[in-house]
Amino acid sequence: MIWDLWRKAVGFHGHECPGLAIGVRAAAVAMELGFHPAQDEEIVCVTENDACGVDGIQAILGCTMGKGNLIYRGTGKQAFSFFQRGGDKAVRLVLKQSARGMERDARIKYLLTAPAAEVFTVGKPRSGLPEKARIFQTVPCEECGEGAAENKIRLQEGKKVCLDCYQPYERGW
Repeated sequence: MIWDLWRKAVGFHGHECPGLAIGVRAAAVAMELGFHPAQDEEIVCVTENDACGVDGIQAILGCTMGKGNLIYRGTGKQAFSFFQRGGDKAVRLVLKQSARGMERDARIKYLLTAPAAEVFTVGKPRSGLPEKARIFQTVPCEECGEGAAENKIRLQEGKKVCLDCYQPYERGW
């Protein structure tokens, strides 16, 4: 089964790499724990990195930014938290350093086939289930004219401006 998942993810990602193997294996472990591929937002993944492994999560579990069930939390860690909406199922998988120093193909094979407990630390997520995705009104920026979601608009000198036009005021301490 893992090799079928691998081929599917490689087709989505475009090439084979150890980073993709991390995400494929995280998705496979999540499935072993009872998470099933999402049609909508029933499964949520909070990824703590924006690396190749995230494509494995998308390809296998159907968590995507567009559906609102893939959330990026940029800690830089190879960690993935999975939640099931409508239930209390939640798990956080953090990559262990056990595969460091291996040759590329050997590392891919190890990440995909070694016992899950050797590859990941399995625990509870550090935060709760994220709220469902919301649809926001589009507000035109009064500087550039481009529309932006209302939750990303800032008020500057009495004008509604987008994040690109906003000039933060920081005096620092």
